[in-house]
Amino acid sequence: MERNPLRVLDCKESGCRHETKTAPSILDSLCAPCQEHFTVVKKLLSEAEVAYQLNPRMVRGLDYYCRTTFEWTSEQLGSQSAVAAGGRYDGLVEALGGPPIPGVGFAMGVERLTMLLRMKDSGAHRGPAVYVVWIGEKARDWAFPVVHRLRREGLTVEMEGETRSMKSQMRRADKFGAQAVLIVGDDELQKGHALLRDMESKQQEAIALAEIVAKLTARKAN
Repeated sequence: MERNPLRVLDCKESGCRHETKTAPSILDSLCAPCQEHFTVVKKLLSEAEVAYQLNPRMVRGLDYYCRTTFEWTSEQLGSQSAVAAGGRYDGLVEALGGPPIPGVGFAMGVERLTMLLRMKDSGAHRGPAVYVVWIGEKARDWAFPVVHRLRREGLTVEMEGETRSMKSQMRRADKFGAQAVLIVGDDELQKGHALLRDMESKQQEAIALAEIVAKLTARKAN
């Protein structure tokens, strides 16, 4: 408790749990920007139908983490359920002499990941079947849950995480070897459709937003 008080919160021993049961929660002391950021993180997780539990006692061993830290666990691994853990570190690159670039990283147990992969057939893909290009926050909010629904249908799908120009996103889609690009912006949302461009033939078609998942899943089957 004197040398590393954060570790007391992470301690699994019953004595530690008893002594810290009335300790204040970090969730009650978030600054306004951190609270806003955390709200967005939880919103995106919910939209992507990713189950999560808040753990105010989670502790990472390195002090450069900021905002969200996380653990990815699996019930298939028994008591040693953690597969990966990490968090966000916006100031690390700059502290090491680089530019002010935000980052996120994690450590993963290779043996535990291998065990999970053996439980599930996994195919290798040269490039994503679809790369989603979005322009504007409304388009991003629409695209994020759609991308995850497509992944659950077995498609390999990528999308940009930061605001970039359409030209930049198209270059990345080409670099990744995407088979097709789905383009959506404010105009497309207003008209109720997105544009699907075949990266090989360069032909494109308009697809109703409500039919995106069904159309792209059928495209995969063909």
